[in-house]
Amino acid sequence: MKDLSKRNLLWGGLVFGLIFAIGLWQALSQPPSFRGALLEPLLPAPPLQLQTSTGEPFDLQDYRGKVVLIFFGYTSCPDVCPTTLAEMRLLQANLGADAADLQVVFITVDPQRDTPERLTTYVQRFSPQFLALTGAEEALQTVWDDYGIFREIQEVDSAAGYLVAHTARVYAVDKAGNLRLTFAFGTSAEDIQHDVQILLQEATP
Repeated sequence: MKDLSKRNLLWGGLVFGLIFAIGLWQALSQPPSFRGALLEPLLPAPPLQLQTSTGEPFDLQDYRGKVVLIFFGYTSCPDVCPTTLAEMRLLQANLGADAADLQVVFITVDPQRDTPERLTTYVQRFSPQFLALTGAEEALQTVWDDYGIFREIQEVDSAAGYLVAHTARVYAVDKAGNLRLTFAFGTSAEDIQHDVQILLQEATP
């Protein structure tokens, strides 16, 4: 009777161990769960060739091996743009040393007012590592179209001049240069950090 009990305990232990191992394998083999909007099918990010606000050429392809977060906005924006860039600054701080593999890019939707000097001053208020991009309106229009950016000038009775209604999403490009995720305005900094850390942990192609 004791031998039977021992065998039952042994088999029970083996079965439990097997179930645990299978569950662990399944958990490890499943793709990570993102909190932002995952873009499928997986496609390369549209070409992005503009100029930085300090005059250097910018080509998205040069940033392979880094995670790039792209946001379209303008320096006269009263709310959405400064809020988003403040979240990017918090994200950068929370990532610590891992932030070396992250590049935040701010692309103007208001080239008429956003001079290179103004763009440089604006983004550096948030972080000296952030890049602001501009260019001829034709080149910008191509980028806006490729990334599906809505942009509309709105005349208002304000000393600040007109407003620009625009798409307020952050676009995440992974280390392989794929447009991987987007984050709607209002996505928490915690959720963005969760997804960015997954992308940062992926192998460099």
